Amino acid sequence: MASNLQMSPEVEQIHGEIRDNFRALANGFQKLDKIKDANRQTNQLEELTEKMRESKRLIKEFDRKIKDEEGGNPPEVNKQLNDEKQSMIKELNSYVALRKTYMNTIGNKKLELFDNGAGASEPTADENVRLASEMSNQELINAGTKTMDETDQAIERSKQVVHQTIEVGTQTAVTLKGQTEQMGRIVNELDSIQFSIKKASQLVKEIGRQVATDKCIMLFLFLIVCGVIAIIVVKIIHPNNKDIRDIPGLAPPVPTRRLLYARTTDHFD
Repeated sequence: MASNLQMSPEVEQIHGEIRDNFRALANGFQKLDKIKDANRQTNQLEELTEKMRESKRLIKEFDRKIKDEEGGNPPEVNKQLNDEKQSMIKELNSYVALRKTYMNTIGNKKLELFDNGAGASEPTADENVRLASEMSNQELINAGTKTMDETDQAIERSKQVVHQTIEVGTQTAVTLKGQTEQMGRIVNELDSIQFSIKKASQLVKEIGRQVATDKCIMLFLFLIVCGVIAIIVVKIIHPNNKDIRDIPGLAPPVPTRRLLYARTTDHFD
């Protein structure tokens, strides 16, 4: 059918490149069946993956070109070109699904080589290849679509986990900032309390010294008062005792006065 298609030289060149890539992919997967080493299979699969990316880009370019030329072609030609595009997309999807199958097979082989030793996974690889060869194009397309959906879902879950991690990190940072500010306020309050306690201790010491001084003064005054009272009492009891000095500011005791009287008889005589 492809040989009967009416194409412009540019579209025909792109179509030829796509078909060359498809032949390279078919040969590459055939060679992949003969490779037993898992590492060499991985390298071969990477090369085939690059071919698939190139084919996808060329199919997009092919679609863009036929749409640009759609107005100048008859309807039947446009339909044939669109059918050819859909056919190439399906063929590419079959290779994508086959690549997924080989990737799982290589992964299982590497795991079993690690667990059980070489050669343990060869029956599994052969079985996967046989199943892939028995699948129709539609089944391969469905398998590839399912795989891409699962990959998209895994990516979405990863995005959600990253988003949740960022939110938790942000909340943690806010909490830590608040706790840091609270610790700063507590330290400032402790400094103020320590300063207040220091000032109170100094004030208590000063009050204690003042009280002690006042007690000494009161005691001294009390002794003075007691001494003055003692002198006064002694002076009253022994008024003629010259050894006791007079208290300054205190008048000496009044001497006893004796009344002089004459005898009545002598007076009248």
